[in-house]
Amino acid sequence: MKIFDAHCDVLMKMFSDATISFHDQAKLDITYESLKENGGKVQCFAIYIPEKVHPDLRFMAALSMVELFVSKIVSLPQIRWIRTNEDIQNLKVDQIGAVLTLEGCDCIGADILKLKTLLRLGVRSVGLTWNFANMVADGAKELRGAGLTRFGENVIQVLNAYKIWTDVSHLSERAFWDVIERAHDIIASHSNAYKLCPHRRNLRDDQISALINKGAPIGITFVPEFLKKDKKATITDVLKHIDYVCSLGGQKSLGFGSDFDGIDDKVLGLTNYRGYYELINTLTKNYAADFVKDLLFNNFVKKFPSDSQFC
Repeated sequence: MKIFDAHCDVLMKMFSDATISFHDQAKLDITYESLKENGGKVQCFAIYIPEKVHPDLRFMAALSMVELFVSKIVSLPQIRWIRTNEDIQNLKVDQIGAVLTLEGCDCIGADILKLKTLLRLGVRSVGLTWNFANMVADGAKELRGAGLTRFGENVIQVLNAYKIWTDVSHLSERAFWDVIERAHDIIASHSNAYKLCPHRRNLRDDQISALINKGAPIGITFVPEFLKKDKKATITDVLKHIDYVCSLGGQKSLGFGSDFDGIDDKVLGLTNYRGYYELINTLTKNYAADFVKDLLFNNFVKKFPSDSQFC
Protein backbone atom coordinates (compact mmCIF):
# COMPACT_ATOMS: atom_id res chain seq x y z
CA MET A 1 0.00 0.00 0.00
CA LYS A 2 1.06 3.60 -0.63
CA ILE A 3 2.10 5.79 2.30
CA PHE A 4 1.88 9.57 2.75
CA ASP A 5 3.89 10.58 5.83
CA ALA A 6 3.30 14.20 6.84
CA HIS A 7 6.37 14.81 9.00
CA CYS A 8 9.99 13.76 9.47
CA ASP A 9 13.22 15.46 10.57
CA VAL A 10 15.73 13.93 8.16
CA LEU A 11 16.93 17.38 7.05
CA MET A 12 17.63 18.42 10.63
CA LYS A 13 19.83 15.37 11.15
CA MET A 14 21.65 15.90 7.86
CA PHE A 15 22.17 19.58 8.72
CA SER A 16 23.54 18.68 12.16
CA ASP A 17 25.90 16.01 10.81
CA ALA A 18 27.37 16.57 7.36
CA THR A 19 28.53 12.94 7.14
CA ILE A 20 24.94 11.64 6.94
CA SER A 21 23.56 10.72 3.52
CA PHE A 22 20.00 9.69 2.69
CA HIS A 23 21.29 6.11 2.48
CA ASP A 24 22.59 6.01 6.07
CA GLN A 25 20.49 3.32 7.74
CA ALA A 26 22.64 3.44 10.88
CA LYS A 27 21.85 7.11 11.58
CA LEU A 28 18.48 7.74 9.90
CA ASP A 29 15.01 6.34 10.61
CA ILE A 30 13.96 7.15 7.03
CA THR A 31 16.25 6.42 4.09
CA TYR A 32 15.94 6.24 0.33
CA GLU A 33 16.01 2.46 0.50
CA SER A 34 13.42 2.15 3.27
CA LEU A 35 10.99 4.36 1.36
CA LYS A 36 11.39 2.25 -1.78
CA GLU A 37 11.07 -1.05 0.06
CA ASN A 38 8.10 -0.25 2.29
CA GLY A 39 5.53 1.59 0.21
CA GLY A 40 6.70 5.16 0.68
CA LYS A 41 4.92 7.29 -1.92
CA VAL A 42 4.95 10.84 -0.52
CA GLN A 43 7.24 11.94 2.32
CA CYS A 44 7.23 15.40 3.88
CA PHE A 45 10.65 16.73 4.92
CA ALA A 46 10.60 19.44 7.57
CA ILE A 47 12.92 22.41 7.84
CA TYR A 48 13.40 22.50 11.60
CA ILE A 49 16.12 24.77 12.96
CA PRO A 50 17.59 23.47 16.25
CA GLU A 51 17.29 25.95 19.11
CA LYS A 52 21.09 26.00 19.53
CA VAL A 53 21.38 27.88 16.22
CA HIS A 54 21.73 31.61 16.91
CA PRO A 55 18.61 33.58 15.86
CA ASP A 56 20.65 35.70 13.46
CA LEU A 57 21.74 32.56 11.61
CA ARG A 58 18.44 30.68 11.45
CA PHE A 59 17.33 31.88 8.03
CA MET A 60 20.69 30.87 6.55
CA ALA A 61 20.25 27.51 8.28
CA ALA A 62 16.84 27.15 6.62
CA LEU A 63 18.39 27.91 3.23
CA SER A 64 21.06 25.30 3.95
CA MET A 65 18.32 22.72 4.57
CA VAL A 66 16.64 23.65 1.29
CA GLU A 67 19.98 23.01 -0.40
CA LEU A 68 20.26 19.63 1.35
CA PHE A 69 16.76 18.76 0.17
CA VAL A 70 17.65 19.67 -3.42
CA SER A 71 21.12 18.12 -3.55
CA LYS A 72 20.70 15.07 -1.30
CA ILE A 73 17.02 14.08 -1.54
CA VAL A 74 15.24 15.04 -4.76
CA SER A 75 18.41 14.50 -6.81
CA LEU A 76 18.16 10.75 -6.21
CA PRO A 77 16.70 8.43 -8.87
CA GLN A 78 12.97 7.81 -8.41
CA ILE A 79 12.52 10.81 -6.07
CA ARG A 80 10.37 13.63 -7.45
CA TRP A 81 9.83 17.08 -5.92
CA ILE A 82 6.17 17.63 -5.04
CA ARG A 83 4.78 21.16 -5.24
CA THR A 84 1.18 20.51 -6.28
CA ASN A 85 -1.48 17.84 -6.06
CA GLU A 86 -0.99 17.27 -9.77
CA ASP A 87 2.64 16.34 -9.08
CA ILE A 88 1.40 13.58 -6.76
CA GLN A 89 -1.13 12.32 -9.31
CA ASN A 90 1.61 12.24 -11.97
CA LEU A 91 4.01 10.09 -9.95
CA LYS A 92 4.88 6.91 -11.79
CA VAL A 93 4.57 3.54 -10.10
CA ASP A 94 8.25 3.43 -9.18
CA GLN A 95 8.53 7.09 -8.13
CA ILE A 96 8.39 8.67 -4.66
CA GLY A 97 7.31 12.23 -3.98
CA ALA A 98 9.14 14.56 -1.57
CA VAL A 99 7.47 17.62 -0.04
CA LEU A 100 9.39 20.46 1.61
CA THR A 101 7.78 21.83 4.80
CA LEU A 102 8.65 24.33 7.53
CA GLU A 103 8.40 23.45 11.22
CA GLY A 104 8.34 26.75 13.08
CA CYS A 105 8.64 30.27 11.70
CA ASP A 106 11.53 31.25 13.98
CA CYS A 107 13.83 31.45 10.96
CA ILE A 108 11.83 34.25 9.32
CA GLY A 109 11.76 36.53 12.35
CA ALA A 110 9.25 39.27 11.51
CA ASP A 111 10.19 39.41 7.82
CA ILE A 112 7.41 38.40 5.43
CA LEU A 113 9.91 38.46 2.54
CA LYS A 114 11.81 35.59 4.15
CA LEU A 115 8.58 33.59 4.31
CA LYS A 116 7.81 34.31 0.66
CA THR A 117 11.36 33.32 -0.26
CA LEU A 118 10.92 29.90 1.37
CA LEU A 119 7.57 29.45 -0.38
CA ARG A 120 9.19 30.37 -3.68
CA LEU A 121 11.88 27.78 -2.95
CA GLY A 122 9.23 25.09 -2.64
CA VAL A 123 7.90 25.00 0.94
CA ARG A 124 4.29 23.83 0.78
CA SER A 125 3.34 23.47 4.45
CA VAL A 126 4.16 25.91 7.25
CA GLY A 127 4.07 25.08 10.95
CA LEU A 128 3.84 28.46 12.66
CA THR A 129 5.76 27.55 15.81
CA TRP A 130 7.78 24.85 17.42
CA ASN A 131 7.08 24.56 21.14
CA PHE A 132 7.83 28.12 22.22
CA ALA A 133 7.02 31.68 21.17
CA ASN A 134 8.23 33.46 18.07
CA MET A 135 7.15 36.55 16.17
CA VAL A 136 4.16 34.67 14.70
CA ALA A 137 2.52 33.02 17.71
CA ASP A 138 3.02 31.11 20.95
CA GLY A 139 3.86 27.43 20.89
CA ALA A 140 2.39 24.60 22.93
CA LYS A 141 4.96 24.87 25.73
CA GLU A 142 4.92 28.66 26.07
CA LEU A 143 3.47 29.29 29.54
CA ARG A 144 1.90 32.58 28.44
CA GLY A 145 -0.32 30.70 25.98
CA ALA A 146 -0.98 33.68 23.71
CA GLY A 147 -2.38 33.46 20.18
CA LEU A 148 -1.37 34.88 16.83
CA THR A 149 0.48 38.18 16.73
CA ARG A 150 -0.42 40.86 14.22
CA PHE A 151 2.53 39.65 12.15
CA GLY A 152 1.16 36.12 12.51
CA GLU A 153 -2.12 37.26 11.01
CA ASN A 154 -0.13 38.60 8.05
CA VAL A 155 1.59 35.22 7.71
CA ILE A 156 -1.80 33.48 7.54
CA GLN A 157 -2.92 35.93 4.85
CA VAL A 158 0.13 35.02 2.76
CA LEU A 159 -0.39 31.28 3.21
CA ASN A 160 -4.04 31.66 2.24
CA ALA A 161 -3.21 33.73 -0.83
CA TYR A 162 -0.62 31.25 -2.06
CA LYS A 163 -2.62 28.11 -1.15
CA ILE A 164 -0.07 26.76 1.32
CA TRP A 165 -0.94 24.41 4.18
CA THR A 166 -1.01 26.00 7.65
CA ASP A 167 0.11 23.39 10.18
CA VAL A 168 -1.37 23.71 13.69
CA SER A 169 0.80 21.06 15.34
CA HIS A 170 2.93 22.71 18.07
CA LEU A 171 0.63 25.74 18.51
CA SER A 172 -0.73 27.00 21.82
CA GLU A 173 -4.47 26.44 22.21
CA ARG A 174 -5.28 30.11 21.71
CA ALA A 175 -3.13 30.26 18.57
CA PHE A 176 -4.84 27.11 17.32
CA TRP A 177 -8.25 28.76 17.53
CA ASP A 178 -6.91 31.92 15.87
CA VAL A 179 -5.74 29.78 12.96
CA ILE A 180 -9.04 27.89 12.74
CA GLU A 181 -10.77 31.24 12.39
CA ARG A 182 -8.42 32.64 9.72
CA ALA A 183 -6.63 29.94 7.71
CA HIS A 184 -8.03 28.26 4.61
CA ASP A 185 -5.85 25.16 4.13
CA ILE A 186 -5.16 23.61 7.54
CA ILE A 187 -3.46 20.42 8.70
CA ALA A 188 -2.21 18.97 11.96
CA SER A 189 0.85 17.15 10.67
CA HIS A 190 1.80 15.23 13.81
CA SER A 191 -0.51 15.35 16.84
CA ASN A 192 -2.55 12.79 18.78
CA ALA A 193 -5.64 12.76 21.02
CA TYR A 194 -5.33 14.57 24.36
CA LYS A 195 -8.16 12.50 25.83
CA LEU A 196 -6.07 9.33 25.59
CA CYS A 197 -2.75 10.96 26.48
CA PRO A 198 -2.93 14.38 28.15
CA HIS A 199 0.21 15.91 26.68
CA ARG A 200 0.15 19.60 25.78
CA ARG A 201 1.17 18.76 22.21
CA ASN A 202 -1.96 16.67 21.69
CA LEU A 203 -5.36 17.83 20.46
CA ARG A 204 -8.40 18.18 22.70
CA ASP A 205 -11.77 16.91 21.52
CA ASP A 206 -13.04 20.33 20.47
CA GLN A 207 -9.85 20.93 18.49
CA ILE A 208 -10.17 17.57 16.71
CA SER A 209 -13.81 18.33 15.91
CA ALA A 210 -12.88 21.76 14.56
CA LEU A 211 -10.25 20.23 12.29
CA ILE A 212 -12.73 17.61 11.07
CA ASN A 213 -15.29 20.33 10.34
CA LYS A 214 -12.64 22.23 8.37
CA GLY A 215 -11.77 19.11 6.38
CA ALA A 216 -8.24 19.29 7.76
CA PRO A 217 -6.05 16.15 7.78
CA ILE A 218 -4.75 15.00 11.16
CA GLY A 219 -1.50 13.05 11.26
CA ILE A 220 -1.34 10.47 14.05
CA THR A 221 2.27 10.52 15.21
CA PHE A 222 4.58 7.82 16.54
CA VAL A 223 5.99 9.84 19.45
CA PRO A 224 5.63 7.52 22.48
CA GLU A 225 4.95 10.34 24.96
CA PHE A 226 2.08 11.53 22.75
CA LEU A 227 0.61 8.02 22.62
CA LYS A 228 0.76 6.83 26.23
CA LYS A 229 1.46 8.43 29.60
CA ASP A 230 4.25 6.00 30.53
CA LYS A 231 5.85 6.42 27.07
CA LYS A 232 5.95 2.63 26.62
CA ALA A 233 3.86 2.62 23.48
CA THR A 234 3.08 -0.15 21.01
CA ILE A 235 1.30 -0.29 17.66
CA THR A 236 -1.87 -1.07 19.63
CA ASP A 237 -1.63 2.40 21.17
CA VAL A 238 -1.43 3.94 17.69
CA LEU A 239 -4.68 2.13 16.85
CA LYS A 240 -6.32 3.46 20.01
CA HIS A 241 -5.72 7.04 18.85
CA ILE A 242 -7.03 6.17 15.39
CA ASP A 243 -10.18 4.68 16.93
CA TYR A 244 -10.69 7.68 19.18
CA VAL A 245 -10.46 10.25 16.40
CA CYS A 246 -12.82 8.07 14.35
CA SER A 247 -15.28 8.12 17.26
CA LEU A 248 -15.39 11.91 16.82
CA GLY A 249 -16.14 11.54 13.11
CA GLY A 250 -12.60 11.69 11.77
CA GLN A 251 -12.54 8.69 9.43
CA LYS A 252 -11.90 10.91 6.40
CA SER A 253 -9.42 13.16 8.19
CA LEU A 254 -6.88 10.72 9.58
CA GLY A 255 -3.38 10.08 8.29
CA PHE A 256 0.12 9.66 9.69
CA GLY A 257 2.93 12.05 10.56
CA SER A 258 5.59 9.76 11.99
CA ASP A 259 8.11 12.33 13.32
CA PHE A 260 10.84 9.84 12.43
CA ASP A 261 14.34 11.28 12.92
CA GLY A 262 12.89 13.83 15.32
CA ILE A 263 12.47 11.41 18.24
CA ASP A 264 14.79 9.31 20.39
CA ASP A 265 12.23 7.08 22.10
CA LYS A 266 10.37 4.77 19.72
CA VAL A 267 7.14 2.81 19.55
CA LEU A 268 7.72 -0.92 19.94
CA GLY A 269 7.60 -2.31 16.41
CA LEU A 270 7.81 1.17 14.85
CA THR A 271 11.42 2.09 15.42
CA ASN A 272 11.98 3.35 11.87
CA TYR A 273 10.24 3.57 8.49
CA ARG A 274 10.47 -0.18 8.01
CA GLY A 275 8.02 -0.45 10.91
CA TYR A 276 5.28 0.69 8.55
CA TYR A 277 5.28 -2.89 7.23
CA GLU A 278 4.11 -4.24 10.60
CA LEU A 279 1.76 -1.30 11.12
CA ILE A 280 0.07 -1.99 7.79
CA ASN A 281 -0.29 -5.67 8.65
CA THR A 282 -1.99 -4.69 11.90
CA LEU A 283 -4.22 -2.13 10.20
CA THR A 284 -5.42 -4.57 7.55
CA LYS A 285 -6.39 -7.07 10.27
CA ASN A 286 -8.49 -4.50 12.12
CA TYR A 287 -10.02 -2.22 9.48
CA ALA A 288 -11.65 -2.32 6.06
CA ALA A 289 -9.29 -2.06 3.10
CA ASP A 290 -10.71 1.26 1.86
CA PHE A 291 -10.30 2.86 5.28
CA VAL A 292 -6.68 1.68 5.48
CA LYS A 293 -5.92 3.17 2.06
CA ASP A 294 -7.49 6.47 3.10
CA LEU A 295 -5.58 6.47 6.37
CA LEU A 296 -2.22 5.68 4.79
CA PHE A 297 -2.48 7.91 1.74
CA ASN A 298 -5.73 9.32 0.40
CA ASN A 299 -6.84 11.59 3.25
CA PHE A 300 -3.75 13.76 3.08
CA VAL A 301 -3.45 13.66 -0.69
CA LYS A 302 -7.01 14.80 -1.36
CA LYS A 303 -6.34 17.98 0.66
CA PHE A 304 -2.91 18.75 -0.79
CA PRO A 305 -3.19 22.11 -2.61
CA SER A 306 -3.82 21.75 -6.33
CA ASP A 307 -1.82 24.80 -7.33
CA SER A 308 0.10 27.75 -5.98
CA GLN A 309 1.13 31.16 -7.21
CA PHE A 310 4.71 29.94 -6.87
CA CYS A 311 4.29 26.93 -9.18
